[in-house]
Amino acid sequence: MPSELDRKVDAALAEVTGPGGRIQIGHDEQGRAIVTNLPPTLPAMFDAFCMLHAATDAVVADGERLTFGEVNAAATRLAHALVGGWGVKKGDRVAIAMRNCPAWIVCYIAALKAGAIATLVNGWWQPDELAHGLRLTRPSLVLCDAPRGSRLGACGLDVPAAVLPVDRPIEEALAPLFARGGGDAPLPEIGPEDDATILFTSGSTGTAKGALSTHRAVTTGLYAYTIGLLSLLAIMEHEGRPPANPPKTLVNVPLFHVTGEVPVLLNSFVIGRTMVLMAKWDPGEALRLIAEEKITYFVGVPTMSLEMMQHPDRDRYDLSSLTDIAAGGAARPVAHVKRLQQSFRSAQPALGYGLTETNAAGCGNFWQNYADKPSSTGRPHKPIVEIAILGENDRHLPPGERGEIAIRAASNIRGYWDDPEATAAAFTADLYLRTGDIGYLDEDEYLFIVDRKKDIIIRGGENISCQEVEAAIYAHPSVSEASVFGIPDERLGEVPAAAVYCETDRDLTGERLRAFLEGRIAPYKIPVRIWVHDSPLVKLGTGKIDKKVLRDRYGSG
Repeated sequence: MPSELDRKVDAALAEVTGPGGRIQIGHDEQGRAIVTNLPPTLPAMFDAFCMLHAATDAVVADGERLTFGEVNAAATRLAHALVGGWGVKKGDRVAIAMRNCPAWIVCYIAALKAGAIATLVNGWWQPDELAHGLRLTRPSLVLCDAPRGSRLGACGLDVPAAVLPVDRPIEEALAPLFARGGGDAPLPEIGPEDDATILFTSGSTGTAKGALSTHRAVTTGLYAYTIGLLSLLAIMEHEGRPPANPPKTLVNVPLFHVTGEVPVLLNSFVIGRTMVLMAKWDPGEALRLIAEEKITYFVGVPTMSLEMMQHPDRDRYDLSSLTDIAAGGAARPVAHVKRLQQSFRSAQPALGYGLTETNAAGCGNFWQNYADKPSSTGRPHKPIVEIAILGENDRHLPPGERGEIAIRAASNIRGYWDDPEATAAAFTADLYLRTGDIGYLDEDEYLFIVDRKKDIIIRGGENISCQEVEAAIYAHPSVSEASVFGIPDERLGEVPAAAVYCETDRDLTGERLRAFLEGRIAPYKIPVRIWVHDSPLVKLGTGKIDKKVLRDRYGSG
């Protein structure tokens, strides 16, 4: 039976998206819901909402404050320079490889306005991983900060690049790009079905794939979140409790992740929400910034809110401005929900579920509903998202039955860059995206995730392909067999571990193998424990290594 809050949300949603509502809904050629009265492309979205919120602070970082009007003006000027001075053409890939900073945001907007496909490089990648991503997408230009520029140099690739001093004020940070001139070059026309972004995703197949999205897909994912916020705002206003503070968010998740890009960055432009950037995560600094800047909204992987709860300085700060603490990217332990409510009295916990491949659209659980069903990721983002549970031959299963979770939405990616086989395998005939997660829907449409079909580990929100890590281990000449799997971790949810078989080398240890992996794969992918065996690993009847037995054997660490 729907909860009282469910009924309120449904009524508010009908008000927001119904006749005369603030959001008008239509359908694309495939019958998927789209928003018809908001800009369908990212450049038009930035222009419209930066004009609306021109005088509001958009970005706060390193002592610099930029309004939405200033950010958009800098990005538009840079877009002209990219076209005229750097020769960027419509459809080119422009890669962005930087830490969170104002220059990242301005470069992202500028690349889109120049007609390029903004290619968001994982900032933690090491040279081999970076080389794979760049060889796959073949960017015409890489915009990077100094540390990523150094890794780019180690790749040995002949890729045009500009290294920006991102720790300087925005005008100085972008000076190397403006130096070539070209500021009077015309910008191309951009349509909803033009390609907009490539984000990298680690699935079960090893090396990262490039998830390609159109402008329509990204803006639809964005507006799914906008509709949800407007519905909650309508409830608060009807109940006579409008927000006490202007919206501000602490940007502590990487902007190259879909969570950082869509519900955090892009949605902030739509609702006029100030973004306070963190270059790297630090729970004590996060608490200070929440108090100093009067942050209202916090989202991060569950470990981040846990670390703030446990921080010894938490009670030193006035955190009363904080009204929402959301999590995504990994499961939040049920026990954390009540602890969050007790630790942050003014804030309510929330949980989201979405994928890179859906531009973050999926499900959301919040407020009292989250307290009542803390093991659920919530109901679909209506009216944008349709959820199905797939059984044999892609049959849609009824409530209560377990199967593969699939999502149909206009926010879904066009496909994987230069990988038609993976693209074809990702979608059903009726355009549902296969998520690789196993779950079920209850009678109230709440989604419960119970397992993963794909062989990946989610370490604090970061996807790790077991196959990719195994390949790196097999590069050691003494390793005969290797199996990588996740083991529980109280802080990060799960972390990678490995069992290996060495047929001849009796001196190889887990620590030596971990040292071998340093610099070959990103640090977060390196197994925290490696057990070295002097006999073959346990096998299934098929001859494959029995990962479940190994996980059960070593699951306690």
